[in-house]
Amino acid sequence: MTEDQEALDLAADWADISQGLRKDLGHQLHSQWIKPIQLGSFCKDTGTLNLFLPTEFSANWVADRFADRLSLAWKIARSEVRQVRIGVHPGRRQLPEVSLGGPDSFGRGAANDGAAESFGAMGTGTIGDAGFTASVGLDPSLTFAAFVTGTTNVLAFNAAERMAKVEQPQFSPLYLKAATGQGKTHLMHAIGHAYLAAHPRARIFYCSAERFMVEFVSALRQNEMIEFKARLRGFDLLLVDDIQFIIGKASAQEELLYTIDALLAEGKRLVFAADRAPQALDGVEQRLLSRLSMGLVADIQPADIELRRAILESKLTKFAPLEVPADVIEFLARTINRNVRELVGGLNKLIAYAQLTGQEVSLQLAEEQLTDILSANRKRITIDEIQRTVCQFYRVDRSEMSSKRRARAVVRPRQVAMYLAKVLTPRSYPEIGRKFGGRDHSTVIHAVRLIEDLRKRDADMDGDVRSLLRQLES
Repeated sequence: MTEDQEALDLAADWADISQGLRKDLGHQLHSQWIKPIQLGSFCKDTGTLNLFLPTEFSANWVADRFADRLSLAWKIARSEVRQVRIGVHPGRRQLPEVSLGGPDSFGRGAANDGAAESFGAMGTGTIGDAGFTASVGLDPSLTFAAFVTGTTNVLAFNAAERMAKVEQPQFSPLYLKAATGQGKTHLMHAIGHAYLAAHPRARIFYCSAERFMVEFVSALRQNEMIEFKARLRGFDLLLVDDIQFIIGKASAQEELLYTIDALLAEGKRLVFAADRAPQALDGVEQRLLSRLSMGLVADIQPADIELRRAILESKLTKFAPLEVPADVIEFLARTINRNVRELVGGLNKLIAYAQLTGQEVSLQLAEEQLTDILSANRKRITIDEIQRTVCQFYRVDRSEMSSKRRARAVVRPRQVAMYLAKVLTPRSYPEIGRKFGGRDHSTVIHAVRLIEDLRKRDADMDGDVRSLLRQLES
């Protein structure tokens, strides 16, 4: 086969793989991280395929999150690919890293985040066929001390702590159920760290279900299943993340089932995590479902406003002496509510931009630089809905929102409604002014600043606004 033909075949395989990832990941993630990947050289002797991205940051990001998935896809597409290496495109200038106070820069490994997934013991973007190793491969920043608790995650936190203690837990396995970015991966790493501290000679293995599949397929192809089983069952603590990705793989499910039985029989500890409850895992054999749910299923609910505030406050200590105003923290906590990963990522992005440009962190800067994150999280609240809710709350007629009356009894509710319109909608000051009787944008700016100031000085006003925010966001 000529080099040109080989390149065409690789390109055709990549087109199929990329299309499949687009369906799995969605358009936004695919466009941002997968689409920029360029095919590099393929070495037939070593079975190594190089994939390149334009910057070191994007290469690290893709390696951290998609290396397992890319490796498995390529191995399925063509058996001669034994490992996938992700790096920066040759000849591209590698951008200097921006330090934001440790491993959680740009959202990697952030507290309660779950974004930093290591590949077992490797910790790089290379996936090989060497099998499991004795190294732990845990992110040092993801500990119990760095995990911020609230009413929505305290059960899972306490269960995770119990799983890591010296004494045998009353339940095993522990199954952590949470939506993306709510902290289940953080808790798994924390369990590993605490268990290793209590059992220094313990053998621990953390992997994603996709990593498990990669190792399983590799052992199957190389006739090394006996060694694979021996290594897997030799661990004292087994942590398997994103178990939903093992759906439909009958042979891998069977091996996992036997591994669970063997480890439980020897008193070993197992922790699984997924984005859904065991009973909601379609395509999973009933016997495996029974094993996954036989211990404790701990649900992590989406972080509420209090927990989101606490998480942001916990991050601020890493950015000292840089100051982040309280209104910015409140704005981020209220607006970025889908998951903690986006919340911390938004804060990191905002601070990185401020540091690199020399600007002060402000509410205006947050609105300008976090447009994509904010628009994805905002509930579609209209100015009409805000006006209606405010009028009901203050018991004034709806027509007063557009009237020229300047009586205090109607001016203050009107100003509150303008403030809420700016906080809860993407509308500009002139657009808001037009919805309030054609008022000038300077009137809206004055109203927003006035209510912001009153909230700091007047507990009653702050209470009114909080109550209205709860009504509108519920």
